[in-house]
Amino acid sequence: MKKLTILSGAGISAESGIKTFRDGDGLWENHNVTDVASPEGWRKDRALVLEFYNQRRRQLHEVQPNEAHHLLAELEKHFDVQIITQNIDDLHERAGSTNILHIHGELFKSCSCNNKNLIYDQKEDINIGDKAEDGAQLRPFIVWFGEDVPLYQTAREIVKESDILLVIGTSLQVYPAAGLIHDIKDDCLLIVINPNETGFGYGQRAVVMKETATQGMKLLFDKLVNLA
Repeated sequence: MKKLTILSGAGISAESGIKTFRDGDGLWENHNVTDVASPEGWRKDRALVLEFYNQRRRQLHEVQPNEAHHLLAELEKHFDVQIITQNIDDLHERAGSTNILHIHGELFKSCSCNNKNLIYDQKEDINIGDKAEDGAQLRPFIVWFGEDVPLYQTAREIVKESDILLVIGTSLQVYPAAGLIHDIKDDCLLIVINPNETGFGYGQRAVVMKETATQGMKLLFDKLVNLA
Protein backbone atom coordinates (compact mmCIF):
# COMPACT_ATOMS: atom_id res chain seq x y z
CA MET A 1 0.00 0.00 0.00
CA LYS A 2 1.17 3.51 -0.75
CA LYS A 3 2.23 5.60 2.21
CA LEU A 4 -0.18 8.50 2.72
CA THR A 5 0.81 11.01 5.39
CA ILE A 6 -1.66 13.61 6.60
CA LEU A 7 -0.48 16.78 8.32
CA SER A 8 -3.51 18.28 10.05
CA GLY A 9 -4.03 21.52 11.91
CA ALA A 10 -6.59 23.64 13.71
CA GLY A 11 -8.77 24.19 10.65
CA ILE A 12 -10.11 20.65 10.66
CA SER A 13 -11.02 20.84 14.36
CA ALA A 14 -12.57 24.29 13.94
CA GLU A 15 -15.34 22.69 11.89
CA SER A 16 -16.25 20.66 14.97
CA GLY A 17 -16.51 23.85 17.03
CA ILE A 18 -13.00 24.08 18.50
CA LYS A 19 -11.72 27.63 18.24
CA THR A 20 -8.34 28.36 16.72
CA PHE A 21 -6.32 31.25 18.13
CA ARG A 22 -5.13 32.24 14.65
CA ASP A 23 -8.53 33.49 13.51
CA GLY A 24 -7.11 36.95 12.92
CA ASP A 25 -6.90 38.50 16.37
CA GLY A 26 -3.99 36.48 17.79
CA LEU A 27 -6.09 35.56 20.82
CA TRP A 28 -7.17 32.14 21.99
CA GLU A 29 -10.59 32.25 23.67
CA ASN A 30 -9.86 35.92 24.49
CA HIS A 31 -6.49 35.14 26.10
CA ASN A 32 -3.10 36.28 24.88
CA VAL A 33 -1.44 33.08 23.70
CA THR A 34 1.74 33.71 25.68
CA ASP A 35 -0.30 33.89 28.91
CA VAL A 36 -1.76 30.40 28.50
CA ALA A 37 0.59 28.53 26.17
CA SER A 38 4.15 29.30 27.23
CA PRO A 39 6.51 28.39 30.09
CA GLU A 40 6.47 32.08 31.05
CA GLY A 41 2.70 32.03 31.38
CA TRP A 42 2.92 28.89 33.55
CA ARG A 43 5.46 30.51 35.86
CA LYS A 44 3.38 33.67 36.06
CA ASP A 45 -0.05 32.18 36.81
CA ARG A 46 -0.47 28.41 37.06
CA ALA A 47 -4.11 28.71 38.10
CA LEU A 48 -4.97 30.67 34.94
CA VAL A 49 -3.20 28.16 32.70
CA LEU A 50 -4.83 25.16 34.38
CA GLU A 51 -8.30 26.69 34.15
CA PHE A 52 -7.79 27.60 30.50
CA TYR A 53 -7.01 24.00 29.60
CA ASN A 54 -9.71 22.69 31.93
CA GLN A 55 -12.20 24.69 29.86
CA ARG A 56 -10.75 23.32 26.62
CA ARG A 57 -10.93 19.77 28.05
CA ARG A 58 -14.57 20.20 29.11
CA GLN A 59 -15.41 21.48 25.63
CA LEU A 60 -13.69 18.50 24.03
CA HIS A 61 -16.13 16.19 25.82
CA GLU A 62 -18.97 18.02 24.05
CA VAL A 63 -17.78 18.12 20.43
CA GLN A 64 -17.69 15.38 17.82
CA PRO A 65 -15.51 14.52 14.81
CA ASN A 66 -16.74 16.02 11.57
CA GLU A 67 -16.99 14.52 8.10
CA ALA A 68 -13.40 15.43 7.25
CA HIS A 69 -12.14 13.40 10.23
CA HIS A 70 -14.27 10.43 9.16
CA LEU A 71 -13.14 10.59 5.53
CA LEU A 72 -9.49 10.62 6.62
CA ALA A 73 -10.16 7.52 8.72
CA GLU A 74 -11.76 5.82 5.70
CA LEU A 75 -8.55 6.26 3.75
CA GLU A 76 -6.94 3.53 5.90
CA LYS A 77 -8.84 1.02 3.75
CA HIS A 78 -6.82 2.13 0.75
CA PHE A 79 -3.46 3.45 2.01
CA ASP A 80 -0.86 3.00 4.70
CA VAL A 81 -2.00 6.13 6.54
CA GLN A 82 -0.09 8.09 9.17
CA ILE A 83 -1.58 11.26 10.63
CA ILE A 84 0.76 13.89 12.03
CA THR A 85 -1.42 16.41 13.82
CA GLN A 86 -0.73 19.75 15.41
CA ASN A 87 -4.07 19.43 17.20
CA ILE A 88 -4.31 18.49 20.88
CA ASP A 89 -7.83 17.04 20.63
CA ASP A 90 -8.71 13.37 20.09
CA LEU A 91 -11.11 13.85 17.18
CA HIS A 92 -8.98 11.85 14.74
CA GLU A 93 -9.01 8.92 17.18
CA ARG A 94 -12.74 9.13 17.71
CA ALA A 95 -13.33 9.15 13.96
CA GLY A 96 -11.48 5.85 13.68
CA SER A 97 -7.96 6.76 12.57
CA THR A 98 -5.41 4.44 14.16
CA ASN A 99 -1.94 5.90 13.46
CA ILE A 100 -1.74 9.39 14.93
CA LEU A 101 1.29 11.35 16.06
CA HIS A 102 0.38 14.35 18.24
CA ILE A 103 3.42 16.56 17.86
CA HIS A 104 2.02 19.33 20.09
CA GLY A 105 0.69 17.11 22.88
CA GLU A 106 -2.72 15.85 23.96
CA LEU A 107 -5.43 17.58 25.93
CA PHE A 108 -6.62 14.34 27.52
CA LYS A 109 -3.20 13.75 29.10
CA SER A 110 -1.24 15.44 31.88
CA CYS A 111 2.36 15.23 33.02
CA SER A 112 4.65 16.25 35.84
CA CYS A 113 5.82 19.83 35.46
CA ASN A 114 9.30 18.58 36.37
CA ASN A 115 9.37 15.47 34.17
CA LYS A 116 7.39 15.27 30.93
CA ASN A 117 8.02 11.52 30.79
CA LEU A 118 5.62 11.04 33.71
CA ILE A 119 2.40 11.05 31.68
CA TYR A 120 -1.15 10.33 32.84
CA ASP A 121 -4.60 10.01 31.28
CA GLN A 122 -6.52 13.19 32.12
CA LYS A 123 -10.18 13.34 31.16
CA GLU A 124 -11.18 15.70 33.99
CA ASP A 125 -9.90 19.00 35.40
CA ILE A 126 -6.36 19.49 36.71
CA ASN A 127 -6.33 21.51 39.92
CA ILE A 128 -3.62 23.27 41.89
CA GLY A 129 -2.29 20.62 44.28
CA ASP A 130 -2.82 17.68 41.91
CA LYS A 131 0.55 15.96 41.96
CA ALA A 132 2.49 13.54 39.80
CA GLU A 133 4.24 10.59 41.41
CA ASP A 134 7.42 12.66 41.76
CA GLY A 135 5.55 15.15 43.93
CA ALA A 136 5.48 17.89 41.29
CA GLN A 137 2.36 19.74 40.17
CA LEU A 138 0.54 18.18 37.21
CA ARG A 139 0.41 20.32 34.07
CA PRO A 140 -1.24 19.87 30.68
CA PHE A 141 0.67 17.50 28.39
CA ILE A 142 1.03 20.22 25.78
CA VAL A 143 4.04 21.53 23.88
CA TRP A 144 3.95 25.25 24.59
CA PHE A 145 5.54 28.01 22.54
CA GLY A 146 9.22 28.12 23.38
CA GLU A 147 9.42 24.42 24.27
CA ASP A 148 11.10 21.64 22.32
CA VAL A 149 8.96 19.43 20.08
CA PRO A 150 10.19 15.94 21.06
CA LEU A 151 8.31 14.10 18.30
CA TYR A 152 9.45 16.37 15.48
CA GLN A 153 12.26 14.10 14.33
CA THR A 154 9.86 11.14 14.26
CA ALA A 155 7.50 13.23 12.15
CA ARG A 156 10.32 14.10 9.75
CA GLU A 157 11.17 10.44 9.24
CA ILE A 158 7.52 9.64 8.46
CA VAL A 159 7.27 12.48 5.94
CA LYS A 160 10.49 11.41 4.20
CA GLU A 161 8.96 7.99 3.42
CA SER A 162 5.63 9.33 2.15
CA ASP A 163 4.30 8.75 -1.35
CA ILE A 164 1.57 11.35 -0.77
CA LEU A 165 1.52 14.20 1.75
CA LEU A 166 -1.88 15.75 2.40
CA VAL A 167 -1.79 19.04 4.33
CA ILE A 168 -5.22 19.89 5.72
CA GLY A 169 -6.51 22.62 8.00
CA THR A 170 -3.16 24.25 8.70
CA SER A 171 -1.77 27.54 7.43
CA LEU A 172 1.78 26.31 8.18
CA GLN A 173 2.52 29.32 10.35
CA VAL A 174 3.86 27.42 13.37
CA TYR A 175 7.39 26.09 13.27
CA PRO A 176 8.96 23.61 13.34
CA ALA A 177 5.83 21.78 12.11
CA ALA A 178 5.59 23.99 9.03
CA GLY A 179 9.03 22.82 7.93
CA LEU A 180 7.89 19.23 7.50
CA ILE A 181 6.80 19.72 3.90
CA HIS A 182 10.43 20.38 2.97
CA ASP A 183 11.27 16.77 3.89
CA ILE A 184 9.17 15.13 1.17
CA LYS A 185 10.74 13.01 -1.56
CA ASP A 186 11.13 14.40 -5.08
CA ASP A 187 8.33 12.14 -6.33
CA CYS A 188 5.98 12.66 -3.38
CA LEU A 189 2.59 14.13 -4.33
CA LEU A 190 1.86 17.22 -2.21
CA ILE A 191 -1.80 18.18 -1.73
CA VAL A 192 -2.90 21.19 0.34
CA ILE A 193 -6.48 21.83 1.51
CA ASN A 194 -6.82 25.30 2.99
CA PRO A 195 -9.49 27.94 2.26
CA ASN A 196 -7.14 30.87 2.92
CA GLU A 197 -4.05 32.29 1.30
CA THR A 198 -1.28 31.59 3.78
CA GLY A 199 1.72 33.16 2.12
CA PHE A 200 3.49 29.83 2.38
CA GLY A 201 5.59 29.10 -0.69
CA TYR A 202 4.44 25.65 -1.79
CA GLY A 203 6.03 25.97 -5.19
CA GLN A 204 4.61 24.58 -8.42
CA ARG A 205 4.51 20.98 -7.23
CA ALA A 206 1.64 21.41 -4.77
CA VAL A 207 -1.97 20.75 -5.67
CA VAL A 208 -3.73 23.49 -3.69
CA MET A 209 -7.47 23.27 -2.95
CA LYS A 210 -8.92 26.47 -1.49
CA GLU A 211 -11.64 24.67 0.43
CA THR A 212 -12.59 23.97 4.01
CA ALA A 213 -11.38 20.66 5.40
CA THR A 214 -14.77 18.99 5.00
CA GLN A 215 -15.55 20.31 1.53
CA GLY A 216 -12.00 19.63 0.38
CA MET A 217 -12.15 16.02 1.54
CA LYS A 218 -15.50 15.48 -0.15
CA LEU A 219 -14.00 16.68 -3.43
CA LEU A 220 -10.70 14.83 -2.99
CA PHE A 221 -11.67 11.47 -1.52
CA ASP A 222 -12.53 9.53 -4.68
CA LYS A 223 -9.59 11.04 -6.58
CA LEU A 224 -7.25 9.94 -3.81
CA VAL A 225 -8.67 6.41 -3.74
CA ASN A 226 -8.01 6.16 -7.50
CA LEU A 227 -4.32 6.79 -6.77
CA ALA A 228 -4.07 3.92 -4.29
